[in-house]
Amino acid sequence: MKLISWNVNGIRAVLKKGFLAFIQKHDPDVLCLQETKAMQGQAVIDLPQYEEFWNSAKRKGYSGTAVFTKVKPRAVVFGIGEEADDEGRVITLELDEYFIVCCYTPNVKHDLSRLAYRQQWDRSFLRHLKRLEKRKPVLACGDFNVAHKEIDLARPKQNRGNAGFTDEEREGFDAFIKAGFIDTFRLFTQEGGHYSWWSYRANARVNNVGWRIDYVLASKALKERIVDAFILPEVYGSDHCPVGVLVK
Repeated sequence: MKLISWNVNGIRAVLKKGFLAFIQKHDPDVLCLQETKAMQGQAVIDLPQYEEFWNSAKRKGYSGTAVFTKVKPRAVVFGIGEEADDEGRVITLELDEYFIVCCYTPNVKHDLSRLAYRQQWDRSFLRHLKRLEKRKPVLACGDFNVAHKEIDLARPKQNRGNAGFTDEEREGFDAFIKAGFIDTFRLFTQEGGHYSWWSYRANARVNNVGWRIDYVLASKALKERIVDAFILPEVYGSDHCPVGVLVK
């Protein structure tokens, strides 16, 4: 099963930048999208081989997630029962053997004005994953809006304390790891220089001055079934690139 996750930074925009060609080439079994910025039906997407599930924000043009799947889910749940459910940030699919959770984690904003809320979110989302894990293993993917360690961004010293690399955000991600979830990419790749987001400014992507803030986390019970984890920096169309895993 090939799972791909991508913050598209606007589904209507990425449709004009090769999105359908990307699907045709990479042919994921499950595709999890974040920051769709649209309601279902606002974008014409001709993918009849997929079943679509959308969780759009009440605020138009903001946030939102969507999942396209060839694998028929047993059940689909939107949100985690928290205030942020109005922002369309989580979709949970129950498959036969495990759950897939698509997540778009709140950004703390440049002035860190949403940091306290972000800390609350991390705790709530972890509780959601652990509740699911009592029933069956979990794959949680998406834009977590944090570079976990110094190796996960090109300029850690310059960004220490900035949005996406505060101690509080990093501790929030640490909590997922301590709770038993695996950063799947690090099962296969230990060196730095691999990123999933680049600023649009100062030729950051051309110079690979980026951040790894998009992840696929997995329950330990799935570790031996994960045969690859990857980042696709050659795929353009958004300031993020897709990430994914292969699961046997």
